[in-house]
Amino acid sequence: MFRPINLLTDKKVQSAKFEKFGKRTKLTDGAGLYLDIQPSGKYWRMKYRFDGKEKTLALGVYPDVSLKLARERRTEARELIADGIDL
Repeated sequence: MFRPINLLTDKKVQSAKFEKFGKRTKLTDGAGLYLDIQPSGKYWRMKYRFDGKEKTLALGVYPDVSLKLARERRTEARELIADGIDL
């Protein structure tokens, strides 16, 4: 069974700020999930590999998608990828 390393907390996500103009700020949670912080907002993303290629999946916008929901979506996506379904 898949057991991710959960590195983020609700407090870290809430207080995260965009740091440097021209570059994205990323906070990783584990198992491909990260928070992409841009001047326009905070976006949940998941990196994964399918058919030998690295891909990125958008999981939602924070705060509409909470940390808990982003983790649930990551788990669902990883199950589909494991079944051979590309997202």
